[in-house]
Amino acid sequence: MAKARTVYACTECGGASPKWQGQCPHCGAWNTLVESVATPAPTRFQSVAGGRSPVRPLSSIVARENPRVPSGLDEFDRVLGGGLVPGGVILLGGDPGIGKSTLLLQAGAALGEAHKVLYVTGEESVEQIALRAERLGLVNAPLELLAEVQLEAIIAAIGEAQPEIVVVDSIQTVYTEALTSAPGSVSQVRECAAQLTRLAKQRGIVVVFVGHVTKEGAIAGPRVLEHIVDTVLYFEGDPHSAFRLVRAIKNRFGAANELGVFAMTERGLKGVSNPSALFLSHHAEPVPGSAIVATLEGSRPLLVEIQALVDPVAGASPRRLAVGLDPQRLALLLAVLHRHGGVEVGGYDVFVNAVGGVRIDEPAADMAVLLAIDSSFKNRALPHKLLVFGEVGLAGEIRPVQRGQERIREAVKLGFRTVLCPTANRPKQSIEGIEIVPVERIDQAIAWVRGR
Repeated sequence: MAKARTVYACTECGGASPKWQGQCPHCGAWNTLVESVATPAPTRFQSVAGGRSPVRPLSSIVARENPRVPSGLDEFDRVLGGGLVPGGVILLGGDPGIGKSTLLLQAGAALGEAHKVLYVTGEESVEQIALRAERLGLVNAPLELLAEVQLEAIIAAIGEAQPEIVVVDSIQTVYTEALTSAPGSVSQVRECAAQLTRLAKQRGIVVVFVGHVTKEGAIAGPRVLEHIVDTVLYFEGDPHSAFRLVRAIKNRFGAANELGVFAMTERGLKGVSNPSALFLSHHAEPVPGSAIVATLEGSRPLLVEIQALVDPVAGASPRRLAVGLDPQRLALLLAVLHRHGGVEVGGYDVFVNAVGGVRIDEPAADMAVLLAIDSSFKNRALPHKLLVFGEVGLAGEIRPVQRGQERIREAVKLGFRTVLCPTANRPKQSIEGIEIVPVERIDQAIAWVRGR
């Protein structure tokens, strides 16, 4: 048991001093300090913890799923897994100026029609938020604003207003008086996020954090910030492009790696219902070095154009550059292309790009990358309306990918006439209007393309 601490309290003003003094340092009265035992102050977590939870068997617990709250933005709901979950905590990160505040302001205005929403801003004044709302046409939106950065004041305001959804923009600006470190430090961000997360779980409210990112693209602050929240979203996109991508990195209530596509307009962010049209080529005629791949982002297949350029080396050593793809994966595929495809590009620069700023992480794009490189190397375009997908192994085999049927249906919907796919992904029944070409090895795929 910890030893009781002795303090000296003033009988006039109640001020405490760690040692006895003739004069009270608080009120200046003489001979008023009286020795007493200090009562331990309650911990920061005592009010939250409450009493001890009973031990319950799993069979006695009734599982129930809380109904989701639609945000009013279809693409945002897609990334979240269907909408907001009461008691859920969401972290939205992204580069400065990419549209995080705009997205949450639009979502908050739509949610305010049926729910009470509190928008806490720590970076802008309420007048600046009102100007942004005026540009977006949301002047009359039923949204409550609070300009505050102190955690205790924010929690008190939440207790008074009783909102159902709280937006904190941003978590790096919030600080608590319990810590002496500066706002934005690791300890402040961790403590403030933990306190607000426990508040959300207690009262069943939705809390959305806006998080800044570092130069490396990771959310600033401690890594535990991504661990304690339920959903982590990243806002991606080229600042020079009108399109923005919201990707779910973590989601306890839905599928991870889900992708939402938005278009930045003068009236804010607009959801793109058919994003495949954005990432496809707009060439009048087929050009060398271009291949269309069916990639899977979350639960939705996307058709993306892969462009490759093979050019004689200009310097001492050939360059390998991949944009939107894994550079290490590109080096591996070039070795497979040389050994099993018979295409030697050791004396050439190889550049590969995924059109539209989308990032492709899955290996289903391997065969499309190799065919695009071979097309640029031979300066011969691939067949018109050809879709390619399949993973390429080190032995040159074409491996199947997940949910190949959905990829093929997406190709049919967009008017493709031929699909080059792994043999294991071939449909059991023929599909009207489209030709399925199954291949087992990369040399078979290259030979089929060159023979067309």
